[in-house]
Amino acid sequence: MRIVFMGTPDFAVPCLEALIKTHEVVGVFTQPDKPVGRKQVLTPPPVKVTAQENNIPVYQPQRLKDYNAPEVIKELNADITVVVAYGKILPKEVLEAAPFGCINVHASLLPKYRGAAPIQWAVLNGDKETGVSIMQMDEGLDTGDVILVKKTEIGENETSEELFERLSHIGSEALSEALDLIESGKAVRTPQPEGDFGYAKMINKELCPIDWNKSAAEIHNKVRGLQTWPCALTRLNGKNVKIHRTVLSELKGSRAGEVIESDKKLIVSCGDGNCVEILELQPDGKKRMDTKAFLSGNTIEKGTVLGN
Repeated sequence: MRIVFMGTPDFAVPCLEALIKTHEVVGVFTQPDKPVGRKQVLTPPPVKVTAQENNIPVYQPQRLKDYNAPEVIKELNADITVVVAYGKILPKEVLEAAPFGCINVHASLLPKYRGAAPIQWAVLNGDKETGVSIMQMDEGLDTGDVILVKKTEIGENETSEELFERLSHIGSEALSEALDLIESGKAVRTPQPEGDFGYAKMINKELCPIDWNKSAAEIHNKVRGLQTWPCALTRLNGKNVKIHRTVLSELKGSRAGEVIESDKKLIVSCGDGNCVEILELQPDGKKRMDTKAFLSGNTIEKGTVLGN
């Protein structure tokens, strides 16, 4: 099939690479280059880099409404448009420009977690299972008919970053299978049920502060879900500390936020009397480090209360 691909971040790259191997990718739409880092170096999105390495034409419109994307898709004689984490709302004219329309690789088990951050919210909410849905796009927000679903379990200590990586490859496999079904005329499109099944809103820094009155499981899920950005955050001796990795501890505590062990391990009591062990952290202005390295240079007294 002749495919126009729309995508931007690392998550979309395995899907693009799979399409390059098995189909003819005739054009790639991606977000404009953006300044990155302290020096604000203008940097192309990962999808653009992959497209250019494979000599595929790249289009980077600021606004699809101001750009004749439907005509470009038609001129490229595309059979279908594949969308993976593009980051723009597609108007009806784009959705219908190719004969087979647009399909989307969405990292949740639709209709659950429609929206921008399904992977993070699945982890934040402590879900045991997630997956990838291949959806025929319509004008709604992730409301189109589902063509194919692949499920996977979420590990107890798996972070959003790790789950992103796994789902990007699961997504590429699901996409290849769905395209085979579409091309052969065997694709079954199942309408999604109506109703509110949870919107996966954008992640922001307002979510970062840890409330130690929450249960150990909730705090552990926050740490996993906000990894690697924007990261769970607490106060330690009056200074901000990012918490990068935790595990649930078998020890029991009492006071929420209290350090109950700080010799070779850093274990903190939570609101339900259970505890989390902090494995990796990052003091303000310093690099990420494991707890052993942190404790070798910092004395944390038992009874210290985090969050103050």
